[in-house]
Amino acid sequence: MKIILTNMCMIYDKNKILVQNRVKNDWPGINFPGGHIEDGEDIDLSVIREIKEETGLYLKEIECVGAINWLDEENDIRHLCILYRCNNFEGHLISSSEGEVFWINLKDVNKYKQSIDFDKVLKKCLIGLEGIFDYEN
Repeated sequence: MKIILTNMCMIYDKNKILVQNRVKNDWPGINFPGGHIEDGEDIDLSVIREIKEETGLYLKEIECVGAINWLDEENDIRHLCILYRCNNFEGHLISSSEGEVFWINLKDVNKYKQSIDFDKVLKKCLIGLEGIFDYEN
């Protein structure tokens, strides 16, 4: 079985989270920005690179909060996504060819079309932040 490593990062500021409206046909809707981990690339540095490419933001401190995986049995592939969060960043927000990035209030997340399993990704990224966010899912 082939394993494909990817990453995603929940960037947050007060009660807002940064989302990306993904344009890929196989995974449309809002999700957190991120991407593939290149062969030989440091896993933590890969999320900093991907976020800079897709959002224009430079992550100063990151926290790994877990992983999520999907099986593509038809193609014998496991997708393993390392999840991060960050609230210490700098830069000016820009979108990329991956999709538009924008801030939303966490309590409004269900008003948007979400990518497959975004609810699971969000839940993992929020662990330990209870009391910081006004959110119920």
